[in-house]
Amino acid sequence: MSDDPPHPASAAGPVVQLDLREPHRHRVRVRLHLTPRSLRTELRLPAWTPGSYLIRDHVRNLEGLEVVQGETRVVPTRLSEACWRLSLTSLDPLVVRYDLQATELSVRTCHLSADHGFLALAGVVLEATGERWNPHRLELRLPKGWQAFVPLPTAGDGAWIAGDYDRLMDAPLEAGPHPCHPFSVAGVPHRWVTWGGDLPVQDPAWLADVERTALACCRLMGESAPASDDYLFVLHLLEAGFGGLEHDHASVLQYGRRALAAPGGRRKLLQLVAHEYLHQWNVRRLKPAELTPLDYGRATIVSGLWFAEGVTSYLDLLLPLAAGIGTEAELLEDLGADLSRYRLTPGRRVQGLRQSAEEAWVKLYRQDASSADSQISYYLKGAVVALVLDLHLRRHGSSLGVVLRALWRSHGAAGRGYTNADLVNAFAGQAPDLAALLPHWLESSDDPDLDAYLADLGLALRPKPARDPFLGWQLVEPTAATLRLKRVHRDGPAERACLQAGDELLALDDLRLRTPEDLAMALTIPAAPAERQVLYARDGRVRTTRLVPGPPAIDGWQLVIDPDLDSPHTRDNRQRWLSLQP
Repeated sequence: MSDDPPHPASAAGPVVQLDLREPHRHRVRVRLHLTPRSLRTELRLPAWTPGSYLIRDHVRNLEGLEVVQGETRVVPTRLSEACWRLSLTSLDPLVVRYDLQATELSVRTCHLSADHGFLALAGVVLEATGERWNPHRLELRLPKGWQAFVPLPTAGDGAWIAGDYDRLMDAPLEAGPHPCHPFSVAGVPHRWVTWGGDLPVQDPAWLADVERTALACCRLMGESAPASDDYLFVLHLLEAGFGGLEHDHASVLQYGRRALAAPGGRRKLLQLVAHEYLHQWNVRRLKPAELTPLDYGRATIVSGLWFAEGVTSYLDLLLPLAAGIGTEAELLEDLGADLSRYRLTPGRRVQGLRQSAEEAWVKLYRQDASSADSQISYYLKGAVVALVLDLHLRRHGSSLGVVLRALWRSHGAAGRGYTNADLVNAFAGQAPDLAALLPHWLESSDDPDLDAYLADLGLALRPKPARDPFLGWQLVEPTAATLRLKRVHRDGPAERACLQAGDELLALDDLRLRTPEDLAMALTIPAAPAERQVLYARDGRVRTTRLVPGPPAIDGWQLVIDPDLDSPHTRDNRQRWLSLQP
């Protein structure tokens, strides 16, 4: 906006005006109208997006901050990277103007282009002193032919009303010429909006399957209807990508078109839907005490992320099947892939589950070449521990679902945040020995006895041996006939040969390497020597080293029904487990 049209500054709370009418410039023009509560008013922009535990410094996208009071320009004094103080002489209304670059396409940032806009409002709207718990009015100016999708109540005049600043921060904004597909879950209105194509809603069964999965989430939580009274799904369908972010009344999803077209792609998208939808209970309303209230300005250590994300990651596999979608074989394939990934991650021997949660801000979202050797995701190990907890509770006639529902009643529905001690007590209330076992599983880097618990279901993990010798490296996807090391395994042959991530492989012995096929052939030549000469390039220099391959390692694990364990008892256990029944 080049000018500021008259707008009555309301004593009830700020008015936020966002102009997206120049999407080709990837710039959002922001105007914030407010009546100051103090002569020393501060303006702050959040440093992170709730639900994504990484300091993102959204302020790096802000430019041209100006403040006017009537005809007088107020010069902000910067107190920190994302905080300004206004020294005022009156409490007359203010207009705060600034622009934001919106070029980062993710579920937690802002992206504005010629055919859509997505805004995570934590990176957009400044918080003013004294306004956090006051209503905020949101007004939009959009390109011709666009409409906006916002999970907020409307004001009746084209604007939206957030009950307070937190509610505004929790409202993702999608805009564009997209169609909207309404449906309902237990009588509650839902909307599905896709940017990037007409998949998957061109499948007439898609929305029905989403509804069935949503109802399975409700049943799991012991509720007849969703926690939200009006829910929005936004899907960004991209060439490649995967992820989601939960909100009280919405989910924002990213998924790859190629992945959707691949075998199992539709099923995995439905699992992502289940994951984010279940979050409207587990993490959004049933939340760690450290997140009540949110501190937008700094990292908050949250030791219960293993429960918030790990339990949800485990259940998202089971929920579609419990809704009557998919097969037992598909579930075993997907769970087996997760368990295989867990066992193939050496970092699980280094970092405990609670430590993983507490280090989320500095490790999980900052992956590097050594991450797999030094850490384990609280999503992944949290899901493994959730599986073990579920099966342990079933030995006691209970289940993970029983504990989840009890915590919802005692904490979530009551608006009380939980601590790790609350979680341990809830589990121990169903199985007393978990008072000692669960803290050990959280603190230790030891593996739970997964094989013994799977045997209760007649299941076993079968190793899949690799064919080639173990070299202790992982390659970057090859481009332009180049083989480059992405990762070097800790204590593996490549590390002992002094190779490191980023090295370019040129030859093995006297055989030139350009493709993975070249490498496979060089490794399997008859009568290959025990010690191999590697020619490689690093920092513009060509070097050689000697590498001694190890014996073939385990390439993965497959979750199967074990004929030696299969019986009427284990089959009954398995069917109750698959249907989320205690």
